[in-house]
Amino acid sequence: MHEVRRRPAKSDVSMDTHAGELTLKPYHRHHHDHRDLQPPTSVKASDALPLPLYLTNGLFFGLFFSVAYFLLHRWREKIRNSTPLHIITFPEIAGVVCLAASFIYLLGFFGIGVVQSFISRGFHDSWDVEEDNNVMIKKNGGGCTPAESLACTLAPVSRERVVAPTIQEPFLSGDDEEVIKGVVSGTIPSYSLESKLGDCKRAAAIRREALQRMTGRSMEGLPLEGFDYESILGQCCEMPVGFVQIPVGIAGPLLLNGTEYMVPIATTEGCLVASTNRGCKAIYASGGASSMVLKDAMTRAPVVRFGTAKRAAELKFFVEDPANFDTLSVAFNRSSRFGRLQDIKCAVAGKNLYMRFSCSTGDAMGMNMVSKGVQNVLDYLQTDFPDMDIIGISGKPSAVLHNFHFWIHYRVMYTVNDSVFSICILSSSGNFCSDKKPAAVNWIEGRGKSVVCEAIIKEEVVQKVLKTNIDTLVELNMLKNLAGSAMAGALGGFNAHASNIVTAVYIATGQDPAQNVESSHCITMMEAVNDGKDLHISVTMPSIEVGTVGGGTQLASQSACLNLLGVKGASKDSPGSNSRLLAAIVAGSVLAGELSLMSAIAAGQLVKSHMKYNRSSKDVSKIAS
Repeated sequence: MHEVRRRPAKSDVSMDTHAGELTLKPYHRHHHDHRDLQPPTSVKASDALPLPLYLTNGLFFGLFFSVAYFLLHRWREKIRNSTPLHIITFPEIAGVVCLAASFIYLLGFFGIGVVQSFISRGFHDSWDVEEDNNVMIKKNGGGCTPAESLACTLAPVSRERVVAPTIQEPFLSGDDEEVIKGVVSGTIPSYSLESKLGDCKRAAAIRREALQRMTGRSMEGLPLEGFDYESILGQCCEMPVGFVQIPVGIAGPLLLNGTEYMVPIATTEGCLVASTNRGCKAIYASGGASSMVLKDAMTRAPVVRFGTAKRAAELKFFVEDPANFDTLSVAFNRSSRFGRLQDIKCAVAGKNLYMRFSCSTGDAMGMNMVSKGVQNVLDYLQTDFPDMDIIGISGKPSAVLHNFHFWIHYRVMYTVNDSVFSICILSSSGNFCSDKKPAAVNWIEGRGKSVVCEAIIKEEVVQKVLKTNIDTLVELNMLKNLAGSAMAGALGGFNAHASNIVTAVYIATGQDPAQNVESSHCITMMEAVNDGKDLHISVTMPSIEVGTVGGGTQLASQSACLNLLGVKGASKDSPGSNSRLLAAIVAGSVLAGELSLMSAIAAGQLVKSHMKYNRSSKDVSKIAS
């Protein structure tokens, strides 16, 4: 595996190879070899087509989907009318022929290149590329000699519009410098390095070096080594150039439902781990906390449109009719072993109908799972409501759809204009779910796991560990978390700092950090009990969205944190139990954080502790001088 290094050189490019290690000396991005070189030309198979390639592709795309729709519509009518399927008319015969012809064309255009990319991935002896600026990097042994091959990559090129892009082959050269120059000059797209090189780490190193040369800014300090770039390919991050280090601290033990947990907290905020740890200590000394998962249901809400509001209302009544629920459930559940429809709530806005589907998702966070089930139901409803116009489905493209879109964009850039992009644009939520946005529907109905966690803190613990008293805490909670949040018009923000704990645990365990928006919905309650001698504290969190499989949970660091909590992967004995336990631990951690921070505010310790633990110990005046 090649390692890219920077050496303090000014303009020359040279390569030193010692024991198989490639060392690069930076060059100035505007340096060119001024030999009179012309971009090579080649005869393409597409030159024989009567139409430009992008029009031909568009024609066959349109033919394929229109004919497929025609045939499906005709067969559905035959099934309805009990007409034998083997009796076909001349238009149907023509449709089958057109479908087969368009399928063969599209398979030949796309499929061959994919097969070739897998076959030739392991070979790195020569390479050629043609991209949207009509530049061809020639193979060694072609028109340019090996010594001239580098100059060929930097030759002046025509900026004419691309008419016929050719099939692109994986890089087969072991020369990183040529690839870097290609990325810098724009002849090699940065996003395609992984598929062309077949080495994710090498691709990241090349992309990183090219980025430094293009921007003129160093990325020293951003680590490259020590990360498995194969693990994020196609599912976690595109075009990586390194990874960000976030320290992980441990708070605990958190005694929750009779079991001790050491909670990983990934943060750069001083005092957060120490404060949460103190809350855990107070809870432990008082006998522990208890939690209950009230509801477990991920939601997705497509929006459909009709010609009249009456038709939208008719579908609303149909979907919400208990007599139709079992039929809709069968359609919904067929795409997943774990996704099970629980409820559908509808809202009408003029001619538009918003349908909020709720379903269990096992140990996955489950938005893609719900989206597939919702699509099944919409396909079923389309039969009885053919005038239904589906506007949006899923909040984000599934992994398959995303990879398909990425591959199509790579293979036929500019050949079908923006039609590929419309797939993802239309696959958007109706925002009645609601995902990654503060919304009353999540605060009231819940989304993901709805959890309540409580503890009774003894008076001596409040005084000795938390350094305050019960009456002061109860009054502060009322004035700050309840009345103060109401004055601010808070939506689900009736707490001191629930989002601090939620986000830190999410990052450590591989959850989606953006979902801290609704997952941090929390109301903190405090009350004096047992004749005022003890403190009852609780947090109610209706929208904790977590999973223990999929997404970032499969990365090594995040997987280790999940393993520390005993919730790594899917539960084989009771599907969904690991994700529910993780949600309960999140709520318990929030309870500890709320208890400690409120106590610090009540005792006047907040500013003092932050000045001690959240400030740099370096002399800033000396650093500035």
